[in-house]
Amino acid sequence: MTAQASYERLREAATDRLSAHAGKFRVSVQVGHCSTSVGAEDVVESFRGDLLDNSHLVITGCDGACFDAPVVTVTDPGGSSVRLPRVDFDTAIRISTMLEGGAVPLRYEDDTAFLSGQTRVALQSIGEIDAESIDENLSLGGYSGFAAALSETAESVIAQVKESGLRGRGGAYFPAALKWEGARKAAGEPRYLIVNSEEGEPGLFKDRHIMEGLPHRVIEGSLIAAYAAGAETIFIYINAEADLSAARMEKALADAMALGLVGDDILGSGWAVNMEIRRGAGGYVCGEETTLLNTMEGYRREPRLRPPFPTESGYLGRPTVINNAETLSNLPFIMTAGSEAFAAIGVKNASGTKVMSLSGAVTRPGLVEVPFSTPLREIFMDIGGGLPPGRTLTALGVGGPSSGLLPPSALDIEVMPGMLHESGVMLGAGGLVALDGSIDPVEAMRALAAYNADESCGKCTPCREGTPRMVEAIDRLASGNGSQSDLDELTLLAEVVGSASLCGLGQAAGGPITSFLHFFPGALSASKDD
Repeated sequence: MTAQASYERLREAATDRLSAHAGKFRVSVQVGHCSTSVGAEDVVESFRGDLLDNSHLVITGCDGACFDAPVVTVTDPGGSSVRLPRVDFDTAIRISTMLEGGAVPLRYEDDTAFLSGQTRVALQSIGEIDAESIDENLSLGGYSGFAAALSETAESVIAQVKESGLRGRGGAYFPAALKWEGARKAAGEPRYLIVNSEEGEPGLFKDRHIMEGLPHRVIEGSLIAAYAAGAETIFIYINAEADLSAARMEKALADAMALGLVGDDILGSGWAVNMEIRRGAGGYVCGEETTLLNTMEGYRREPRLRPPFPTESGYLGRPTVINNAETLSNLPFIMTAGSEAFAAIGVKNASGTKVMSLSGAVTRPGLVEVPFSTPLREIFMDIGGGLPPGRTLTALGVGGPSSGLLPPSALDIEVMPGMLHESGVMLGAGGLVALDGSIDPVEAMRALAAYNADESCGKCTPCREGTPRMVEAIDRLASGNGSQSDLDELTLLAEVVGSASLCGLGQAAGGPITSFLHFFPGALSASKDD
């Protein structure tokens, strides 16, 4: 039996099992790390206690509209749905009472601009699909991309992903298929794939959302990548504080193993792979891939010299591919819709979409997915709704502590891989934080610089010594006690630390300062002579 035929049997069996819920109201509650803070678990418990046999309770991840949480969606037996935002415990009781009588709750006033303005590939069906059910995932086509990959050679899969133009989404934007190809050709066995979901920087929460809402998509994407790269073991490396992400991934992995989608002779293809969850060691620098490898091997959380690169000598000195959850979540789409369909999204040399974490002084904070080349203005104003009433935008923090601040006049800059402005602002992993008049841009820049200094592992001198000295110079200048030599030293240190540091943390640590001095001239100035 072919892999495709084996998959279809799995899918049919899953669909049959779900038929037990036919003719019932489907009540889904979005439970993510955002909605739990505003009572989503209480809403779930209310439904568990009150729903009758004519209804079926489903737990999904957040659909990205964090400002609407907790969100409940009620679908009647005929398939019509109503999305109910900001549901509390008492409202859940009223919904249960209405369903008891066979009535669908009245539609709330629901702002759809946030979701309708997006193009979803990696996030497709998040907030809708049952995050804890492999059966629902299979019934809706989950793992079909993996089955398609197993029906082809690894070289063919690599070629398709090359044609799609998929780049990594962790910040470096290296072509994904080239990593797989490099590891596959490298000497040494076994080979490994690591899903880097450390995501330790402030202002970023995309991978957590994906793992919470689409755990099977992350597993499917990692299986496709491991097959292409010739990896025998997959590690999913999850931030030590992302407990809900880890729980959802552990449940999904156990279910995938039970159905034979992970293990030996998968779908009758003869291919085998092991998979396990690893928890992160803590710290921003752990997201750097060689630091991640050190923590997995029990060493200090500090980077390694490169070369050799992980694809040549990674985990335990063997060829290792490291991709993040967002990157891998694009693969099911590519393998089912085709590389041309993916390449048609975005622009040349920047195909597909980017998932952005939108927060700060914005009316509709949450998770946004847009095609590359989308202006920041569209994300912040059209999708995010701009500033809340009575506030004034002073800056946009882009890319986290490895990037910098943009002024309101720069909102027409487009989302593109890598550097967004030559002054040092980069897209990074995709954080976007709006700052209003309550926050001094000097304080924001200082916070970014201090964060990099605190998170430095201390291994290399430029970063260990340079990042705290930059903070000291900022403090002198900001307090009015700085001299021209302080300003000159700050500028020089930002350049030296960036060019001489060992890993990405230090190499980007000067970005917040160089971009600030470019876009906010005069905000930091010498007030006394040397």
